[in-house]
Amino acid sequence: MTLKLRLLGVLICCLVGSGITRADAEEFTSPDILVLGDSQLTFGAGPTFLDFFENIAERCAPTPEQSTYLERLGKMRASVIGVRSSTLQSWVERSGRFKGMVCDVDPNWNVNAKGFGFVSTSPDEFVQIGQGREYQLCAADKSPFETMFREDYYAPKLLVLTFMGGASDRWSNIPDLARQDAVDMVNQIPRDMPCIFMTTLPAHKQSIVDKRLRAQENLKAAFEETDSRCSFMSGLTPDTVEAFVGNNAFFRTNGAGVVKDPFHPNETAARHFFELQSGSICRAVFDQLSMVPEPRG
Repeated sequence: MTLKLRLLGVLICCLVGSGITRADAEEFTSPDILVLGDSQLTFGAGPTFLDFFENIAERCAPTPEQSTYLERLGKMRASVIGVRSSTLQSWVERSGRFKGMVCDVDPNWNVNAKGFGFVSTSPDEFVQIGQGREYQLCAADKSPFETMFREDYYAPKLLVLTFMGGASDRWSNIPDLARQDAVDMVNQIPRDMPCIFMTTLPAHKQSIVDKRLRAQENLKAAFEETDSRCSFMSGLTPDTVEAFVGNNAFFRTNGAGVVKDPFHPNETAARHFFELQSGSICRAVFDQLSMVPEPRG
């Protein structure tokens, strides 16, 4: 056996033994802006989030001072990743069924996510987390956040998280669990990474929205009580709820015009959401970037 083959064998053994795949070893360039969320991104809102953050300098109409903050986003390469009914708990757990929402192969479709933007090689196709260089987010005894934000992998200059649906019962019924998720999230995100958490777009049915409003209230309180460094934004506001609830045009319908999916607003709805919320989103972005230290030299 030649020396080259021996060295290759050692390298493979080391990679396998450490739980790192060949895909991990390949060169990876992180997006500057990362939007991470649940299936609302996958089934309707993803392209609109991407458009907003890719063009944030135009969408936010910054003042001269705010323009200097945006320079801290580098090339402003944006990526959006939506992973089925994942929640914050899914991204901070190190094992179990909640982590499985991110890491396990979907039993029905064999895919569980969709990516848009910079890291997406096939923007019109669904993907399975764990397959492909861009989606190596799972490792034994580590949470998806811990794996994603390891050295030399994802290092966005702005992180935007948007979750709600799957955690509605958890956050609406037990405030302590909302607090625990908020604490775990901050502990697992790099301390110098600007971050925004926004609850998702309203649903079609008032009964669904009512539960989510209770969950949102408890999670917002958790952010305030724990003095979270991440900005909290309410996706459910009087204006957005009024616009979405009962509005068939904002949701997928069947041939008879009846809403067949009350949970996932369509692209038309997402664009209207950003028309209503862009001011709040921009303020949160500038607030977070203003805290980034000026580069030396």
